Amino acid sequence: MSTSTFSKSDEYGFERPDDFDYAEYEKFMSVYLTVLTKCSMRWSRLLVSNPQLKRNAQLKKIVRKGIPLTLRAQAWTSISGVQKLKDKYGPNLYKRMLNKPINEDIRNIITVDVPRTYPDNIYFHPNSENQKTLFRILCAFAACNPDVGYCQGLNYIAGLLLLVTKNEETCFWLLRVLVENKLPDYYSKTMDGVIVDIEVFSRLVKKKFPEVSQHMNDLEMPWALIATKWFICLFSEVLPIETTLRVWDCLFYEGSKVIFRVGLMLVKYYKKELLECEDIISLAECFKSIIQRPFPLNCHIFIKQMFSDIGSLPMSMINDLRRQVSAERNADKSTYKNRKG
Repeated sequence: MSTSTFSKSDEYGFERPDDFDYAEYEKFMSVYLTVLTKCSMRWSRLLVSNPQLKRNAQLKKIVRKGIPLTLRAQAWTSISGVQKLKDKYGPNLYKRMLNKPINEDIRNIITVDVPRTYPDNIYFHPNSENQKTLFRILCAFAACNPDVGYCQGLNYIAGLLLLVTKNEETCFWLLRVLVENKLPDYYSKTMDGVIVDIEVFSRLVKKKFPEVSQHMNDLEMPWALIATKWFICLFSEVLPIETTLRVWDCLFYEGSKVIFRVGLMLVKYYKKELLECEDIISLAECFKSIIQRPFPLNCHIFIKQMFSDIGSLPMSMINDLRRQVSAERNADKSTYKNRKG
């Protein structure tokens, strides 16, 4: 019997489970290595012609095809708008925030959550330097964003940013860009942004895959039960790590509409299996299992089909739906207050 040449942990430090399908992964990597080589060559040429990574149609196309791991920190910083934040708040903001006191309750929650962050990652073992760094980043972020403070889920996002960038200040700025610019009101105390976007996602499913939407309703399965983790953790802890990072490449460039595309792609690809589920338990298990199958693992095909097979999804449509859902929620709140009064 042949043995795998792959180690027990991946290049990001995540330990592979005992039932990891090495044969399927080897099959994927035999093709993906060629993709990575072409990607590196493409970015080498790009950095000559567009060293500042100024936004244009060509850059958008290249970002969708993936950013080499060695360039991700630089590219994410350039394409996400970090420099605008630095210009607004000053480049020494992180150092200032490290010395700023934060609410003791928030500090205690962060203290509890940091050891829970990626326990299956060799770089986040107990008392590791990365755990200490992550604690500092989250505390500095809380000091800088008192309206947000700390929300569970931020530890996973910041932790993955740290694994990729290997620089705590870069991680801090990228976290700020995501929370303040890319993900409207996701991590506020009320989490209104997430609640609204899950309902927006529900309506997009109804528009594009009405049979699935009806099936979810028939089984009384709320989308929040499935999609909350998708939106809060940005598919970290959900999709295979390389697929997650390819999604984040696009997220930093194109914004939150990418999250909807990922969810819709999963629904489209596994539509048949979802419709075959006969109760809420089997439906939940189906959603849990599909992300461990070969399709999400093959990140290059997944991302390609995510943009080619879902159809048009302009930001204007998403924002219109957000306004509609928000107005309905506000009207419901007003009605409830009037009845209570």
